[in-house]
Amino acid sequence: MNLSRITPILRSFDEAQTLEFYVGFLGFKVDWEHRFEPGTPLYMQVSRGDCVLHLTEHFGDCSPGSAIRIETSGLDEFHAALLAKQFKYARPGIEDMPWGSREMSIKDPSGNRLTFVGADTP
Repeated sequence: MNLSRITPILRSFDEAQTLEFYVGFLGFKVDWEHRFEPGTPLYMQVSRGDCVLHLTEHFGDCSPGSAIRIETSGLDEFHAALLAKQFKYARPGIEDMPWGSREMSIKDPSGNRLTFVGADTP
């Protein structure tokens, strides 16, 4: 038996805000989008490097306000690039946590918390 990579599913409420945050701010790309027909909720996959997320407007798929941790190499550079964008809704900081990791947490427009953890820390 072998367990492989997981793909978190996060709730989203507003397509434009979700794209602005994940693509415009965080630098993910949209891999694909799915709707059962025009005017129905969006389900899509976004990715950046090896990080793959599913974002869904379907209320039965998951609960808003989830939290995920993403191992991140180059955390300081990523942080500087985000701050340089002067994004209106988020200016994240990096924290040195008591358990030894360096982390940057950001909430998306639907209240989900993404914590980027420096890959060189526990």
